[in-house]
Amino acid sequence: MAYTIKPIGHVRGGRADPIDDDWGNSRSTVELDPAHYGADALAGLDAFSHVEIIFVFDRVSPEKIERGARHPRGRADWPLTGIFAQRGKNRPNRLGATICRVLGVDGTRLHIEGLDAIDGTPVIDIKPVMREFLPRDEVRQPEWVAELMAAYW
Repeated sequence: MAYTIKPIGHVRGGRADPIDDDWGNSRSTVELDPAHYGADALAGLDAFSHVEIIFVFDRVSPEKIERGARHPRGRADWPLTGIFAQRGKNRPNRLGATICRVLGVDGTRLHIEGLDAIDGTPVIDIKPVMREFLPRDEVRQPEWVAELMAAYW
């Protein structure tokens, strides 16, 4: 079964190029589509410290999609890892999700910090981050992930 998902808005500002690292201080705005959403859609969101932004890696061409295993970032010294065991942009449905700091809300604009999406990226959902939805147990991950993420934020 196929689903049609339409963007609720787009990323404005921040970076223009999808560079892999140093996203932590990147400030951008999610601008809602005014034809479908008013300021009331973001009402109360400024009471949260963080939001999760779900977006589309729309600049990944279909021939670049990965469906199996690969070395993260093409590094042969890191293990061959399935696409669903990493967060790369060349995913089958090209969906990204990032938890960002809320800087403020201004009408239909959500100002955030730490979004690893570039200017013009379609946003398909915004969710407030609630403590109760975060992991309740210790988070476990392979050692190569810490090395990959060392300069990401």
